[in-house]
Amino acid sequence: MPSSLPTHRPTGRLPALLIALALCFAAPLAHADNLADIQKLIKSGQYPQALEKTDAYIAGKPKDAQGRFLRGLILTEMNRPADAIAVFTKLTEDYPELPEPYNNLAVLYAQQKQYDKARTALEMAIRTHPAYAIAYENLGDVYAKLASQAYDKALQLDSSNSAAQGKLSLIRDLISTGTRPGSKPTATAATAAKPVEPVKVAVAEQPKPAATVVPIAPPPAAPVVTTPAKPAEPAKASEKPAEKAATPSKPAGDTASTESEIVSAVQGWAAAWSKKDVKAYLSHYAPDFQTPNGMARKAWETERQQRIDKPGKIQVSVAEIKVSLNGDKATVKFRQDYKSATLNSSAGKTLVLIRAGGKWLIQQERVG
Repeated sequence: MPSSLPTHRPTGRLPALLIALALCFAAPLAHADNLADIQKLIKSGQYPQALEKTDAYIAGKPKDAQGRFLRGLILTEMNRPADAIAVFTKLTEDYPELPEPYNNLAVLYAQQKQYDKARTALEMAIRTHPAYAIAYENLGDVYAKLASQAYDKALQLDSSNSAAQGKLSLIRDLISTGTRPGSKPTATAATAAKPVEPVKVAVAEQPKPAATVVPIAPPPAAPVVTTPAKPAEPAKASEKPAEKAATPSKPAGDTASTESEIVSAVQGWAAAWSKKDVKAYLSHYAPDFQTPNGMARKAWETERQQRIDKPGKIQVSVAEIKVSLNGDKATVKFRQDYKSATLNSSAGKTLVLIRAGGKWLIQQERVG
């Protein structure tokens, strides 16, 4: 049963910036008990003891993402933002697929009024997990702060600008409704899970502002250009009108066969990943693959090779595959299960594949 956690935050924090952890890992019971003990210490406000126990836990499992995340959370509670930022930054480097460390970095940056850095971190959280509602809400608050600063600067340059004054008042009213002076966020902690279930750690929240958070809309699809048909020339008197050629409809079996090829391509991609066959894994990506954050293709391939080549076995499987076919392009949605020595996760994933050279290759890859 979740219980309230007393917490402390630096004053002047951005309203409704939430610190959250939604990492789910399958762990042995002994490890789950260790994490549960740490949570109890956090709940009782014994942060130095919690930090000491967390450091001992991480010493035995230095790659454990959950333990490291807890350490960053404890350092935040102890008003050691620089150390917490270092922890969360390293987590984003080692586990760029997890949105929570990005969100917590944004919280810390916003508390330091580094709103541009906070915005960048939240955009990364959303890119990693497009359905992460907390990140959208936090991003709205960061935009509100940035807008407040911009309107304030406009008034410094032109104090007679009544439009800017009105907008600044609206923004300040919006921000002031986020939290009451002196209010503190609440936190909940799930009890330690059984060995066969994931261990869930604390989720800390603040009262949410009344403003509506509008998710970032995906870019519009490229328009389809159609070419008008050339008017038919009248038949000459000495010639018979040309007969209209009938185009046979595509048999249903062809569609099923194509979908089967696409499913096989996705399964082959997952199999190459599981075997840690980097060359085969990378061969599943199209030459125009859209790399994350516009990263150079060579740099992205190097980063993927380093991650896949890390010591230890990995297992990647796909399930609940759904294929939407549109000519030589297909959108494939499925559940991806990833398991390694330090991470066990399950998440929805979408791949956009194109037919090239008789093969189906990945052009886009995203979570959700």
